Amino acid sequence: MTDKMKTIPTTPFEGQKPGTSGLRKKVSVFQQPHYLENFVQSIFDSLEGFQGKILVVGGDGRYYNKTAIQTILKIAAANGFGQVLVGQNGLLSTPAASAIIRKYQAFGGIILSASHNPGGPEGDFGIKYNISNGGPAPEKITDAIYQHSQQISEYRILDVADIDLAHQGKTQIGDMIIEIIDPVTDYDSLMEELFDFKGIAALFQSGFTLRFDAMHAITGPYAKTILEDKLGAPAGTVMNGVPLEDFGGGHPDPNLTYAHDLVDIMMGDNAPQFGAASDGDGDRNMILGQRFFVTPSDSLAILAANAHLVPGYQDGIAGIARSMPTSEAADQVAQALNIDCYETPTGWKFFGNLLDAGKATLCGEESFGTGSNHIREKDGLWAVLFWLNILAVRQQSVESIVREHWAKYGRNFYSRHDYEGVDKKAAEELMENLYSTFGHHLKGQSFDGHIVEYCDDFSYIDPIDHSISTNQGMRIFFEDESRIVFRLSGTGTEGATLRVYLELFEQDTARHHLDAQEVLAELIKLAEKIAGIKKYTGRDKPSVIT
Repeated sequence: MTDKMKTIPTTPFEGQKPGTSGLRKKVSVFQQPHYLENFVQSIFDSLEGFQGKILVVGGDGRYYNKTAIQTILKIAAANGFGQVLVGQNGLLSTPAASAIIRKYQAFGGIILSASHNPGGPEGDFGIKYNISNGGPAPEKITDAIYQHSQQISEYRILDVADIDLAHQGKTQIGDMIIEIIDPVTDYDSLMEELFDFKGIAALFQSGFTLRFDAMHAITGPYAKTILEDKLGAPAGTVMNGVPLEDFGGGHPDPNLTYAHDLVDIMMGDNAPQFGAASDGDGDRNMILGQRFFVTPSDSLAILAANAHLVPGYQDGIAGIARSMPTSEAADQVAQALNIDCYETPTGWKFFGNLLDAGKATLCGEESFGTGSNHIREKDGLWAVLFWLNILAVRQQSVESIVREHWAKYGRNFYSRHDYEGVDKKAAEELMENLYSTFGHHLKGQSFDGHIVEYCDDFSYIDPIDHSISTNQGMRIFFEDESRIVFRLSGTGTEGATLRVYLELFEQDTARHHLDAQEVLAELIKLAEKIAGIKKYTGRDKPSVIT
């Protein structure tokens, strides 16, 4: 290597295990001496055969993003990578990073993001490793990273000046080439291969109106380039389009609570015809029509049912994959198309094997994530372009398309209730009580008139590599075609988040116009009674309802 390489003595982590979305902690945690360096070195120590290969690095632009990239570049050089592709100014959306890994056949990539969590000096930061297919590292790698972090005694780093991230071009540190690339170009090219850009441009030329909320996060530059510059949407179509280190003080989560600026516009009297938002790192999406919200579960089902209208999917789709808590709306479409619908645990890495094996083409999660086999991550702007392509072909409103879909396939009334930042121990006790109560088959037992058909603690056997995932959430199915799911989420950095998913299938079109919360009211009360939510969490109502 070079005489500028240093080997720094260090000490192991203290139980910091990366989850399905990598390692997420407060910025102040990552700023501790050697903390980031330990984790990055642990990533490299868990890998083999990367010497001389390509690494992709970038993030969502949140606070500490640029500082972390400088450290990662120096450690990558000291460990023997041959080249690193870095987004200009350290920026890369998560879907763009996946696309670049795949296009340039990189060994892998490091993505810096805490997704939809708040940013800034007092906010959150995150780091995750993606493998050569562009998708999140599977459990065997994240487990290996954890094991190395428990044993680490040193890390290797190049003692050189920081790199200029602001200008495109190549430079070299040690034996490693660093290329600063435009973060949008390769992603834009991929989108143009999949969608009818001429048709969408014609839609805008006809006077069609869209408002896209980038939430001062990573998709701003992507949306401005593609929607405004390339497709001809009027200037100002993209709101909050400049990425800020603290996301403008907002919470970059595209849901009805946190994307309130967009929601107010779309629910107003002079609403645009189409509204959409994306999150911190660009992998989530929210879809709205005029005074009309499309649930992520319905969005996945509608994209699948209309995929033949889009150039990239005109020959049909191989299958659909959805996370277990996501509504069964996609199942109805899969049955009609005579294709498989796979139910997986939450976490995009579970879709990777299905996509790689050609078993599924479209994938989605109820947490506002949708994607396809074009990359190995969910993709917010891709979903928006998919909808725009459908709207350009069908020449109908968002609401009309959704209601016609319900009339054909039935409506899955669905809602998710989040109790954020609850005491972790209390939340775990709530789940333990559920497991003890419903851990055995209670077929035929009645709860306030709702008769249990089936219940279980969801587990998953991967059909490709046969790996097993357990304790994925408590499912309770009732004979009236309704279900309740209870699950603890690990995406936050403070306390625990209890998620309660409620669903009722309704074929009767006369009831499709009803409000979901109204239809699910009895189920909501039943969920509280079954789980003792107020007793364990002290909460009278959820933090977020979607």
